[in-house]
Amino acid sequence: MAELRWNPLLKTYTMVANNRQKRPHLPKDWCPFCPGEAKNVPDDYDVLKYDNDFPALKQNPDIPDLESESVYKVEKNYGKCEVILYSPDHYITLPELPLWHIEKLVNLWIERNEELSKDRKIKYVFPFENRGEEVGVTMPHPHGQLYAYSWIPLKIKIELDSSKEYYEENKKCLICEMNEKETDYKKRILYENESFLVYLPFFTDYPYGAFIVAKDHISNFVDFSSKRKKDLAKALKILTGGFDSMFHKKFPYMMVIHQTPVNSEKYKDSENYYHFHIEFYPPLRDENKIKWYASSEMGAWAAANTMAVEDTAPVLKKAIDSYREKEGI
Repeated sequence: MAELRWNPLLKTYTMVANNRQKRPHLPKDWCPFCPGEAKNVPDDYDVLKYDNDFPALKQNPDIPDLESESVYKVEKNYGKCEVILYSPDHYITLPELPLWHIEKLVNLWIERNEELSKDRKIKYVFPFENRGEEVGVTMPHPHGQLYAYSWIPLKIKIELDSSKEYYEENKKCLICEMNEKETDYKKRILYENESFLVYLPFFTDYPYGAFIVAKDHISNFVDFSSKRKKDLAKALKILTGGFDSMFHKKFPYMMVIHQTPVNSEKYKDSENYYHFHIEFYPPLRDENKIKWYASSEMGAWAAANTMAVEDTAPVLKKAIDSYREKEGI
């Protein structure tokens, strides 16, 4: 069974994909992402797009098992699920990659964004990474994923609508305003280069829930200059390296890239009011303590951060500075 089921309470889709139960879970003696181990993985590569073997979304979608009835609507699972392999080295992680290699990863994200956008049924392209068993990673090889949705997911829609409302009322971009406030306050900023700010936002619901935000008002990967790509690679390496340095261990996180939709009539002007940024959701609040997303957070969307970011930002910034000194960047 693979289909999209409409949630009439939240006005969004739930993906149903029974085939994902068959995914391998942390195999010890085999890895399908290592060079030459699978038919779609060559003997040599730097970064690579790999079509997900257990996709929730397909460009040749399945026929739903059920039919729509009243408030319970069913749609085909149209879309695309891809794995983005970061390196042929099974044991390396994102912050351990050299800058030129991370820049290749950024370019691959952009290439896939451009290619998938050609499909007029695709409405949102969403690159992301899950890192660590604490967030449910089933394959240890360094990789992220990319989902191309045939609808605009609810969280993105809320961000878009909030940004549009703010723009119409204030004649300025909401995230540009956030950048100004964080720059003025200074104490939550972790790192910056010519193109990007890295900070713990005033409102983030994770103790170390950092954002990487474009300094200029830019809305989508496709508008990135060569300089901006290099600066994003550096910001990614420095932040994730700082995460690892903080507790002297591989730091788990969820990383999600937010940008403008594609092929959307409703949001065709979103480049005016929406702003490219990357959000991190790291579940650790201490070296061996999890910040659980429990009943209030999941059931009411009433987030609770157990630590004020004014207290956690100096801890993470110190780790980032230490990592930069060690790496000479």
